[in-house]
Amino acid sequence: MENIINYQKELEKTLSNITAQGSTPTLLLHSCCAPCSSYCLEYLSDYFNITIYYYNPNISMKEEYDRRVEEQKRLISAMPVKHPISFLEGSYEPELFYKIAKGKENQPEGGERCFGCYELRLREAAKCAKENGFDYFTTTLTISPHKNAAKLNSIGEAVAAEYGAVYLRSDFKKKNGYKRSIELSKEFDLYRQDYCGCVYSMISSRDRRESKDNE
Repeated sequence: MENIINYQKELEKTLSNITAQGSTPTLLLHSCCAPCSSYCLEYLSDYFNITIYYYNPNISMKEEYDRRVEEQKRLISAMPVKHPISFLEGSYEPELFYKIAKGKENQPEGGERCFGCYELRLREAAKCAKENGFDYFTTTLTISPHKNAAKLNSIGEAVAAEYGAVYLRSDFKKKNGYKRSIELSKEFDLYRQDYCGCVYSMISSRDRRESKDNE
């Protein structure tokens, strides 16, 4: 029988240990967008000095990418948190995403193309965390009900081991995290997109809307 890991409980154990130590470690938090990061920041800022790492080469259009960057910065400046939050922007490298997506363009969302995209972003986060001396790194991606938290954590731990960084296990959708992110998005009037960012998810989202309109 497969051993199913409760990543929320794993996170709570780590947070409990941090509290017991009386320390405030540094966390590099890879963020896919402001709305998804909102709950993660609210939740984790009591325990960490957080730096948002914005590395998302999957976002197909530069205009969309820039809009999401500015929205992320706006949220950071507006959110009341215990410890100040810093912002670090990675390079915008869509050619790297298209390279890992090649041959998988027609796959449904949530498959191997997405897993390759997870690894692309988490690998860069692990590298950045190691090079800049962060105590931990993790990603906001597990907050989405459409993302595979087990796969994300598995990839995160694999690239952490490769680079000598420490991955913070998570499943931010638990404890109503996704619901809270929607509430915070409304509270801060955040731009909330209906696709992850890549051209393939944009097409899927458009097709779902058109199918619903035609019902």
